[in-house]
Amino acid sequence: MYQTAFTIGTDGRGLTEITDKVREAVTEAGVTTGLCHVFVHHTSASLIISENADPSVCRDLDRFMARLVPDGDTLFEHDAEGPDDMAAHVRSVLTRSDLTVPLTAGRLALGTWQGIWLWEHRYQAHQRRVTVTVHG
Repeated sequence: MYQTAFTIGTDGRGLTEITDKVREAVTEAGVTTGLCHVFVHHTSASLIISENADPSVCRDLDRFMARLVPDGDTLFEHDAEGPDDMAAHVRSVLTRSDLTVPLTAGRLALGTWQGIWLWEHRYQAHQRRVTVTVHG
């Protein structure tokens, strides 16, 4: 078993691809067959696997989520850090704080157009901590 952590700086709301950072961890682990678990240590950011070839996918996902969970919705009581506060928490619950990818021949067994993304749900830039654990 191998574990490492890294920090990703975000520019605020949006998606940041972290596939290469996760691949580095898998290479360091030296595991050929197993599982790679990725976890983000925050309640207003999440992880997804999505297309990594066309940047319009990220913009479309952001627009969809904005429609699904609007900032400042009067339904929300929690707004200690502004109108995007509770919306960011809901968005992270609807997505995920962790994901698991199989390892085959020492590589992430992602599909052709799949990438691992950190999704920042707050408007302000943040430093997000991610832990990668490799089992094999």
